[in-house]
Amino acid sequence: MSGDGGTAPGPGGATGRLIGDRYRLGERLGRGGMGTVWRAEDELLRRQVALKELHFAEAGTEAQVRQLRERTLREARSVALVRHPNVMVLHDAVEVDGQMWLVLELVDGRSLGDLIETAGAVTAREAARIAIALAGALAAAHERGVLHRDLKPDNVLLEDGSGRVVLSDFGIAQVPGHTTLSNSRAFFGTPEYTAPERISGNSAPESDLWSLGVLLCAAVSGTTPFRRDSLAGVVQAVMADEIRPPAEAAPLLPVVHGLLEREPERRMAGPEAARLLQGYLDRGVMEGAAQAVPYVATAEVSHAPAPQPPTPPLPGTKPPPPTRRGRRAVLAGVAVALVACAGVAVGMVLTEDEGTPAAKPSSPRTTQDGKPTATKSTNSAKPSESAKPTRTTTTIPPPPEAPDGYRTVRDPSGFTLAAPQG
Repeated sequence: MSGDGGTAPGPGGATGRLIGDRYRLGERLGRGGMGTVWRAEDELLRRQVALKELHFAEAGTEAQVRQLRERTLREARSVALVRHPNVMVLHDAVEVDGQMWLVLELVDGRSLGDLIETAGAVTAREAARIAIALAGALAAAHERGVLHRDLKPDNVLLEDGSGRVVLSDFGIAQVPGHTTLSNSRAFFGTPEYTAPERISGNSAPESDLWSLGVLLCAAVSGTTPFRRDSLAGVVQAVMADEIRPPAEAAPLLPVVHGLLEREPERRMAGPEAARLLQGYLDRGVMEGAAQAVPYVATAEVSHAPAPQPPTPPLPGTKPPPPTRRGRRAVLAGVAVALVACAGVAVGMVLTEDEGTPAAKPSSPRTTQDGKPTATKSTNSAKPSESAKPTRTTTTIPPPPEAPDGYRTVRDPSGFTLAAPQG
């Protein structure tokens, strides 16, 4: 991606081109492996919109083009099903010469991930405010049978001025009545934010709530409890390791504990999480918290605090020494999860941590799929290295051929992934 705001043409567009006899392309907001986002003028309604163009022409084979088109339509249908002030508005979908374009609400602001990377972690109060909005957005999606399945800071936009929280990028959402790539034995998501049951091959609304708990930790500390040096380590951490929320999450621990419950049926519900978070905003202390956390009327955004000792592990995450049989069961569960993530047909969409320098936008910013944000204010703070997962590489024998639409990637621990091309 690049967020240089330049006028270089994408695969199917250039500044000034009229799309669908209605949308006049303006500056390019960003480009990723999967698409390009443009600022555009809706000449019929005289308003600014964001046009998301997918790179069908660069996909390769006919099967790969079809796969990208299905992804675009799935995103459009999933967003169109959901009506909520904290969900990005989809205005239109246009197909021109076989090229799909999504006409989206233009959000002037930046993503939570971008904010964490450039300005540091946010306060517990700001994290609570964001999480309340996201809980409402998820509830609206779940009511329509839509699971987001990739909730993370990069997919949360913060509008300038109003501070409105906008959930975006439903590109890998599960939509009722539609076959998804994951239903075809491919896994999409960001492992650090993915619930244990999803890694094992199951999805439910509770999976999005786990991701919300991880996002709360990342928002207040700049990292997650599951950050490791390899994908195998991340999977092990999600599935079996002690869960140690960051010390900065102490004011929000009752909610963090409830959302990071490995058993979906015991996980805290979204409305209950929102109620507790709102109580914290109203009173400065969360119901069930170990000690009062006074309200401090300071700027909502703070630089990442100095490292502090981690909080104790969540209740039940480190049981008494297991019997030999019990230990074998835990290890077997992790092994199954690793197989689920590393099968030949696995497609793992990781975070934006690879590519050329042009793959990192400056202002405005988009996500890997070309998700729009806009008008990012400059900040001289050094980006936080902990804001993105760490990736290592090693020289190994050539892996098996990846399925259509994917490229083969090996994890440092030795197993193979098929990642989307681009």
